[in-house]
Amino acid sequence: MTTIVLFGSFALLLLLSVPIGIALGLSTLVTIFYTGAIPVQFLMKELVTSVDSFPLMAVPFFILAGEIMGKGGISERLFNFANALVGNKTGGFAMATIVTCMFFAAISGSGPATVAAIGGIMIPAMVKQGYDKKFATATVAAAGSIGVIIPPSIPMVIYGVVGGASIGDMFIAGIIPGLIVGLALMVWAYIYSKKNNYSGSNEKLSIKNVGKTFWEAKWALVIPVIILGGIYGGIFTPTEAAVIAVVYGIFAGLVLYRELRIRDLPKVLADSALTTATVLIIVGSATAFGRLLTIEQIPTQVANFLLSISENEIVIILLITVLLLLVGCFMDTLAAIIILTPILLPIATNIGYDPIHFGIIMVVNLAIGFITPPLGVNLFVGSGISGLSIEQLSKAIIPYFLAMLFSLLMITFIPELSLWLISFGE
Repeated sequence: MTTIVLFGSFALLLLLSVPIGIALGLSTLVTIFYTGAIPVQFLMKELVTSVDSFPLMAVPFFILAGEIMGKGGISERLFNFANALVGNKTGGFAMATIVTCMFFAAISGSGPATVAAIGGIMIPAMVKQGYDKKFATATVAAAGSIGVIIPPSIPMVIYGVVGGASIGDMFIAGIIPGLIVGLALMVWAYIYSKKNNYSGSNEKLSIKNVGKTFWEAKWALVIPVIILGGIYGGIFTPTEAAVIAVVYGIFAGLVLYRELRIRDLPKVLADSALTTATVLIIVGSATAFGRLLTIEQIPTQVANFLLSISENEIVIILLITVLLLLVGCFMDTLAAIIILTPILLPIATNIGYDPIHFGIIMVVNLAIGFITPPLGVNLFVGSGISGLSIEQLSKAIIPYFLAMLFSLLMITFIPELSLWLISFGE
């Protein structure tokens, strides 16, 4: 009955359009009152202690770094470099947009931030080039999901904190899966463009042009090298890397590119503070929600249920995949990781999955949730930029959804795709 009260009140609050962080907290509070077995102070304590974590400090700094990079003239330079690489192919503008999102993913750590930063420039530009607006918006929305797969990634930080996994290893493990997802999206962009005669630019691939645009974008492209190289080289922790990314971003925007002004900083700080507050409310409430699940032994019940269906590891991991895909449709990514990691990670390790590999599977699963209604955040951001309805975008995104699903299956059943790069540091 306690489980029914907890999930029932949470579902009801979501149906009433209560923000997910508030819904998680209120449903936890209602259940505490219902059971009477836990003091009300439990919720307040969890809200504070759950965010009092040094590794978790990486989240607000990566959010701030992403805001600074988005305002500092980096997006346009990244696109120019990507366009020089693939712009002359069929559907070159679409593929260049996807590559740009992959570059920006290595800076922002956030899916919606990637869509906002790249979509504002590329959706109007693609439409001007003759691309269908629905296809253009769907391309940016889908490619924006890579923002949480290619490191640095805020969901990976949260998984590392909750699951006790190395955040540095999670970052390294996400590189190849992120490239695979990006390549799958580019394949569909090429097929659709070929079908609709979206030709590339008339310019031939030029080493000179590639070199010129690379040089213009060099200060942006070096950021992932600094972050990952520093973490994996043992020079600094992921949290310290996030701080360095902020300092570097301010320096690049103010001094190197000179497109960020001192007067822009208060708004950048305010926007990042608002996003951080939203994220940390979700983290605190979801942690309290998850602890209540543990007290009620719900993770053990779920594990026993899944193992009672089958002992075959393929069947179990497919059931987990379906569960995560469904959860991604209705729940925020960070909340889902905090609540489900303590439930699913023991099951995954029990059937032989490495915790780092399973973390990547979770992140890619939930990244797909960015483009699946009704909660698909990237769809809402894309809709706000293009003016299209969510219904129109939901139809246009289906082929990209299938491409990401295919990539997910590859990542799930070929562990080396996630673990190969980590083996070099061992």
